[in-house]
Amino acid sequence: MKCTILHESGGRMRVHLRQCNMTCREADQVQYYLQGVPGVIRAKVSERTADATVFFREARGTRDAVIRALSLFDYETSIVEVPDHTGREIKREYEDRMFWHIARRAVTKFFLPVPIRTFVTLVKAVPFVWKGIRSLASGRVDVHVLDGASVTFAIALRDFDTAGSVMFLLGIGDIMEEWTRRRSVEDLVGAMSLHVDKVWLKSPDGQEILEGVNKIVPGDRIVVRTGNMIPLDGIVDSGEATVNQASITGEPLAVRKGPGGAIFAGTVVEDGELVVCITKSSGSGQYDRIVSMIEESEKLKSDTEARASDLADKLVPVTFAAVALTYLFTGDVMRAYSIMMVDFCCALKLAMPVSVLSAMREASNHGISVKGGKFMENLAQARTIIFDKTGTLTKAQPKVKDVIPFGGQDKLEMLRLAACLEEHYPHSIANAVVKEAKELDLRHEERHTKVKYIVAHGIASTVEGEEVRIGSSHFIFEDEGVVLPEGEQEKLDSLPEEYSHLYLSLGGCLAAVLLIEDPLKEEAALAIERLHKEGFEKVAMLTGDSRRTARSVAKRIGIDDWMSEVLPEDKASYIAAEHAAGRKVVMVGDGINDSPALSAADVGIAINSGAAIAREIADVTISEDDLMALVTLKKLCTRLEQRTRGNYRFILSFNALLVALGMAGVMQPTMTALLHNVSTIGIAVNSTRDLLPGTSTHVSPDVSPGTFLADTPADAIV
Repeated sequence: MKCTILHESGGRMRVHLRQCNMTCREADQVQYYLQGVPGVIRAKVSERTADATVFFREARGTRDAVIRALSLFDYETSIVEVPDHTGREIKREYEDRMFWHIARRAVTKFFLPVPIRTFVTLVKAVPFVWKGIRSLASGRVDVHVLDGASVTFAIALRDFDTAGSVMFLLGIGDIMEEWTRRRSVEDLVGAMSLHVDKVWLKSPDGQEILEGVNKIVPGDRIVVRTGNMIPLDGIVDSGEATVNQASITGEPLAVRKGPGGAIFAGTVVEDGELVVCITKSSGSGQYDRIVSMIEESEKLKSDTEARASDLADKLVPVTFAAVALTYLFTGDVMRAYSIMMVDFCCALKLAMPVSVLSAMREASNHGISVKGGKFMENLAQARTIIFDKTGTLTKAQPKVKDVIPFGGQDKLEMLRLAACLEEHYPHSIANAVVKEAKELDLRHEERHTKVKYIVAHGIASTVEGEEVRIGSSHFIFEDEGVVLPEGEQEKLDSLPEEYSHLYLSLGGCLAAVLLIEDPLKEEAALAIERLHKEGFEKVAMLTGDSRRTARSVAKRIGIDDWMSEVLPEDKASYIAAEHAAGRKVVMVGDGINDSPALSAADVGIAINSGAAIAREIADVTISEDDLMALVTLKKLCTRLEQRTRGNYRFILSFNALLVALGMAGVMQPTMTALLHNVSTIGIAVNSTRDLLPGTSTHVSPDVSPGTFLADTPADAIV
């Protein structure tokens, strides 16, 4: 591709792509292509100017790699995976609508003769008046009645310029409100994306093969087990399970599915196992179903937004009463008209959604997906935050430090068997077991029969007629009654305490203990300290791990309260106790066993690399595996609450002042209308500003602006 460097500083390059009429799809293709270049942090492409801004790490060779990638890019041959819905088309649509709305107003006001301008104003007034009449006919005195009355009053007084201005600003408000809703839907749909790359394909001979989801075609049969998301639409061929369909149907409870039952992409198996015959090669209908569900749901709205909307409607009769009283006591039509020009509704209904949308957009820039404004409000007000340990406070990729065999078993064979079981139910420790076996080149054929996952306990199966169990000490020794080989009690007691222990039994006897090294995330202690400073009075940790391990972790990172060896229902009970004490609770987790707690909390936060059901149930998803993102989110939510409260106070006080000045005859209708509308737009624009503005550094460029990339052979760049 031919392109020119326009500007370059440390870790940042702005390039002009030499082409005309770039489409939204082409811009997305270039952007996602650049974001796939090693070392690139993020890229931004403008389809209007055909400019690309690339932010990259200042490592050796990264800049050359970016230049080479740009030189080699071609729309036809470069393979780039671009999501179907990126939001670019919506942004372009509403930018265009806003531009033409303003342009039409400018042409009408400054270039058309007065008679034509008057006629245009009368025609545009018809929809406003009609909406007001329909509201009155339905017995409602709402914002449509006030808008229609304001326009009618202005026309009756032959003040056509004011009538046109009112309709112009109301039109801007409608465009921005509609864009807010559409963009919120897009953000939520993106947060609900499947993130499923591979599935277990059942071959004709009954074997299970790990296959890429893109290679699955209608008629194929796939196996989906507890905690996994169903990636494609299909019909249950065999098996039975309870499936959470909230993302598609909005049903709060899981439903039981058996042979012949319809299964939808994006739903999650809560318990059981299904063999699904695929009917669609992609979840093509999922997007529309999600959009429909969201549009009917009120969960996007925060309490502040709902109160603002409700108050806006309630203030309409108050405004009419003020108009009537002013005219009754003064007999001055202009004073009454001045009050009518002050519409609380516009600012209240516009500023609040825009503030929330802006905060959600800013959160997404930090790798945080929030499913609705009310969750940001709840997080701002929460004073208790609860963490799961494994995979949340500890690193997402623990490592098998050693395998201690018992009963004369071979340690490599025990690791092979453990990997064979754990690969069916991926979580952080299971991934570690599978990875260790792979690194040691231990191939594990599917020798076991049906595998059953017991939430928060372990996995049960049968291998060549012998029962196999893998899981916690509680599961192995207490629930399953596994016995210790004779004479090996001392060996069991001497296991190193600094590691987590994963127990494997074969035929009712302990066969091995896998020592799992699960180091804490480097930022854990700092994140806990910052969360305390940001307003969390209580930081707790609930884990299924041993008391010894839990106590050690809590002490090292500054946890206020902790519980060990807990079950999923114990986590939910802990949250219920916090609610009973009058505190809002945030739960952070990544596993299947965290799902009840994520659902019970006021705000459930899931790590994107965790279990599908955790992401499904959670209200917030963090894409980057960095606990400091929680600190960023808390700051965002706190500042959003401060902004919305400030907006609330300003709108009510400023517009009340305008009403008082209008009643006193200090201001004429044109001035109250002007100040009201300017303040409305001003507060809406102010609400779009970043809550956590970033800083940038400038480094002297080492390439002169205007360097023509295509003039340099690709092979000579690197």
